[in-house]
Amino acid sequence: METLECVFQYPFGVLREQGFPLRGRWHKDYFHNDGPIVLELGCGKGEYTVGLARKYPGKNFIGIDIKGARMWTGACQARDEGLANVAFLRTNIELLTHFFAPGEVSEIWITFPDPQMKKVRKRLTSTTFLDLYRRVLKDGGMVRLKTDSPFLYTYTRLLTELNGITPEVNTADLYHSGLADEILQIRTFYEQQWLDRGLTIKYIAFPLEHGKTLEEPQDEIPHDTYRSFSRGELQCPGESQQP
Repeated sequence: METLECVFQYPFGVLREQGFPLRGRWHKDYFHNDGPIVLELGCGKGEYTVGLARKYPGKNFIGIDIKGARMWTGACQARDEGLANVAFLRTNIELLTHFFAPGEVSEIWITFPDPQMKKVRKRLTSTTFLDLYRRVLKDGGMVRLKTDSPFLYTYTRLLTELNGITPEVNTADLYHSGLADEILQIRTFYEQQWLDRGLTIKYIAFPLEHGKTLEEPQDEIPHDTYRSFSRGELQCPGESQQP
């Protein structure tokens, strides 16, 4: 990882006195263009980061994850393919504001995160994280969630409804919705596992405006039963994918 020029490793954050040198300067000092910056949070092997960068050379993509061993795969692909619009940042998502200035990011992808069924504040679409995203996103920037989890999808959908947010796209079965365009057909390692086991993929994308206080939904949402076992277990036969 240390040898890859597209990788920045700050697993424990940055020293406040020094700061991160590219904060507010990603366009000028790293990408050398004015194209939109798109983040993939919890990027894993970086399938979306690299896949989107291939399709959209006019945009810039940064994969963020704390686990460098996974990220190494995508970083090597970006290096080998000479993708100048790709970077990887090894750090905690909670530290986003250390690395990006207000309004510096145009779009955020969240691909197959842990649904955190017992810990609201740890869900990557909770009000805690949405407030964090607003500190780096431009006003009205898009948040895109792709998940196999009925729980996380339902929670996110209810949160948008409660707060008067109108999704740009909202489907509980992406690959039977007619919406699976070239972007959405980029598949992560875990996504392909879920598809091979017969699970449906959910997708919701919504704009995140500044200034409005967001509220948490209080609805009781059934938990994902297959996650009570290993990540590879199917849901019970005949069990509904939607609460």
